[in-house]
Amino acid sequence: MAGMTAGVTAGAVLEPFRARLLARINATVHGGDLHLERYDRPAGDPGLFGPDSMVWRVHGHPAGMLVGGFAALLLQSLHPLAMAAVSAHSDFRTDPTGRLNRTARFVTTTTLGSTPAAEQAIAAVRRIHPQVRGTAPDGRPYRADDPELLTWVHTAEVRCFLTGYQVYAATPLTPAECDRYLAEATRVAERLGAAGVPASRAEVSAYLARLRPELRVTAPALEVLQLLRRFGRSRRERFAVRLLTNAALALLPAWARAELGVRRPWPVRSCWDRPLARAGGRLLVWACGPSEIRRAALARATADAGSY
Repeated sequence: MAGMTAGVTAGAVLEPFRARLLARINATVHGGDLHLERYDRPAGDPGLFGPDSMVWRVHGHPAGMLVGGFAALLLQSLHPLAMAAVSAHSDFRTDPTGRLNRTARFVTTTTLGSTPAAEQAIAAVRRIHPQVRGTAPDGRPYRADDPELLTWVHTAEVRCFLTGYQVYAATPLTPAECDRYLAEATRVAERLGAAGVPASRAEVSAYLARLRPELRVTAPALEVLQLLRRFGRSRRERFAVRLLTNAALALLPAWARAELGVRRPWPVRSCWDRPLARAGGRLLVWACGPSEIRRAALARATADAGSY
């Protein structure tokens, strides 16, 4: 009885802290309003993937997705044409939190949202892409609806999401499950207009090797790195984001860190960055608990279509 009372008391004491932390996370990542109407209806709709998918599993891990998401931004920035488009048309310099909100909202909606909500999110992006076009500093034209650029952005993203999951999840995916995740994730990329999307670990490796000669650091790419290192509205938030950024750098291929000019030796990455990120990840998992969005999506996907 004494042990149970102590546990209940500890939980009651920690609950206000957990609630404040969860509110801060939701405000930073989702913008505060979770828009549960995107996830809780119609009954019986699995969305683009469904509860048994590897996409639900990988994208449901808070630490893997946050660290992996930061790593994806850094890896994506090494494509000069993709970065030229971001530099000229994105508000990442003036509204980095808004940019994070929009990206997180798109990933969450296409992962867990109903089929109509996911399709609407994809259609909205497709309407914007034709307006994003111009000429890079090296004289080459770019356009956001270029199938090759869309494939690059997608591949860099899922490669980093998967790597983050494998590093921070208690039970990593098997090789076959990794391939299943990558194959499932192509559904969003192809709906956006990507072509020749890698659908396995072997295909991702071959794709990155083929593109490697085209990838290099540019001034805007270094801006992204510096922005991540300084991001945060308070000293505490900046410290947390700095830890996440260092952990994200450890997820990148060695050549990508070299391009960005990052010199963090292996002992620092493995004995300092990763353990701190793991500790932060456990705190995130505890704070987030069973996600409201995930609960709503699971109830929708598993409900009888005639139940409401």
